[in-house]
Amino acid sequence: MKARLSLNEFSVALNYDKGHLSKVERGERAASPELARRCDAFLGANGELQRLIVRPEADSDTTGTRVSLSLWPVGRRTVLTAGTGALIDLGLKLGGQSSSATDPLLPSFIAQFDQLRKLGQSTAPKVLLPLLETQTRMVSGLAAHSPSATRTSMLLLASRFAEFTGWMAQEAGDSGAALDWTGEAAELARAGGDPYLGSYALVRRALVTLYDGDAAGTVTLARRAQSDELPPRIRGLAAQREAQGHALVGDERDCLRSLDRARELLDSDDARSGDGPVIGTTHVIDPAAMTTGWCLYDLGRPKAAAETLDREYRRLPPHALRTRARYGFRRSLAHAASGEVEHACAIAGELLGVMPAVPSATVNSDVRRLARELSRFRSSRAVRDLQPALAQVLAPTHD
Repeated sequence: MKARLSLNEFSVALNYDKGHLSKVERGERAASPELARRCDAFLGANGELQRLIVRPEADSDTTGTRVSLSLWPVGRRTVLTAGTGALIDLGLKLGGQSSSATDPLLPSFIAQFDQLRKLGQSTAPKVLLPLLETQTRMVSGLAAHSPSATRTSMLLLASRFAEFTGWMAQEAGDSGAALDWTGEAAELARAGGDPYLGSYALVRRALVTLYDGDAAGTVTLARRAQSDELPPRIRGLAAQREAQGHALVGDERDCLRSLDRARELLDSDDARSGDGPVIGTTHVIDPAAMTTGWCLYDLGRPKAAAETLDREYRRLPPHALRTRARYGFRRSLAHAASGEVEHACAIAGELLGVMPAVPSATVNSDVRRLARELSRFRSSRAVRDLQPALAQVLAPTHD
């Protein structure tokens, strides 16, 4: 493909040093994935250039066997084979038909679950995990000894505790435990008669593969969670995850198609209705729009990404520190890649101050990318001033 541009024009268009591009052109230096993304986007190559330098990910084991964590205070077979009673779809309708009249503990545990999710926005995951594990054991154990009228709702609540525990395990950097807890959540949901949470577990597993850089595995898992019989919200969240997988390899056409599908599903009345704990994020006002900004960066379009992320970031609640860090660093990364170095450093500087309170293995992946991006601008005083704080966040911790 010939764009008929001089090297100088090309360097300006990509916001890359002319000398660096010259070395890549002569084969003296390898192109980074970030450079390949921007070349793909500028030349309209739809991921072809990126595929030349990124080794294809091995097919992920989407049917792998989980290893049990032996979590249950009573025999797990007793819990999972217990009668389920009347179906209460916790993910969509919990609270609408509560059986709290016969079990006064249930509303208390629901309130605790909501409070723990809020704490997850401002508390280190390793601090929160022991409490989450204890609550999951407690609720699942109570379910085994509950009358059939309340057993279903207890099992379903236990499944939501387990799913959130899996997310906190991933934030703590333990992908294996995250997958195991997600599997436990699906088992508890099935025991409670919920036909949906098992499919949402595929979306959660796809998040693990996404952060592992496995684009093919992410797309495969996300597609499995988009069958027509599933609720629109789960299908919409799955379509978002599929879009992120496509973006990883620069497949803009399939990425944008998936985002359109996610937007349509998440904007539907069915996806917005329902009582009780919301499946997925509770702090992002427009998940499809925020994910669009996320994907645009991976597609090599940092200016468009920065514009979208700026707009959506302003809508995040101030108390949602973990969510603000997640999208804030992606926003800083987009501005840095657009050449707005001082603005990128200002954004990152504010976020680095809250990272000790909400450490995150997943957010750190973007912090590392930001550090690499900013290393191209070592002559900038803003970059030099930011380096110590960046290094401190990325320094390995010892328990």
